[in-house]
Parts: sequence; C-alpha cells; structure tokens
Amino acid sequence: MSRIFTTSFSSVYPLYVSKVEKKGRTKAELDQVIEWLTGFDDAALHDHLAAGTSFENLFAEARLNPNAALITGMICGVRVEEIDDPLMQKIRYLDKLVDELAKGKPMEKILRA
Repeated sequence: MSRIFTTSFSSVYPLYVSKVEKKGRTKAELDQVIEWLTGFDDAALHDHLAAGTSFENLFAEARLNPNAALITGMICGVRVEEIDDPLMQKIRYLDKLVDELAKGKPMEKILRA
C-alpha cells in the first residue's frame, strides 16, 4: 500500500493550488477539474478538505467521470493508462489533470469534452 493512499487530500490540495496559480490558472479552474473527475461539487469538496479525508477515502466516495479513461500520458515517468492499482490510477488521473491545467491546456481538452 502506497503512503499516498493514507495522505490527507487537504495536505496536497494547497500544493495543487500553488502549482496552477504560478502558471496563471485559478483555484476555481482547479476545483472545476476536481469536480469533473470526482463528481464532488464545491460544498462536497470543501467538506473533504475540512475533514482531512485521505486520498483512499476521497476516491472511495467519488463518482469517477465516465470519460476518466480518456486521460492518458505520462505522470512521474509512468503511463497513467498502464497503472494496475485502481486507486493509484485515480490519484494519477488527478495529478495528470492538474499538470495539464498548469501547462495551459484549454479547459475543453482537460475535461475531455
């Protein structure tokens, strides 16, 4: 079991915010990407942040977007579509979306519209 599974989402979220804001994107755009992937609206997302929910529990409660399987590419030197562990794959999906947002990709492409 990876250590990231038990890491609280609220401890990583500020790093995501910082990463995208440094590249000229907004927290609102980040929240939109997270909502697209997990199905959590603003209230649910902020409840998870306040509760210190772990990544394991966050994704256990998420309704993963049916188009999440369209997320492909490399993250941390690994192809996300080839990750065997379902939880790790979901976490890497999120990482990949955050990277795409930070790199300035158009929102329609990030959200696989």
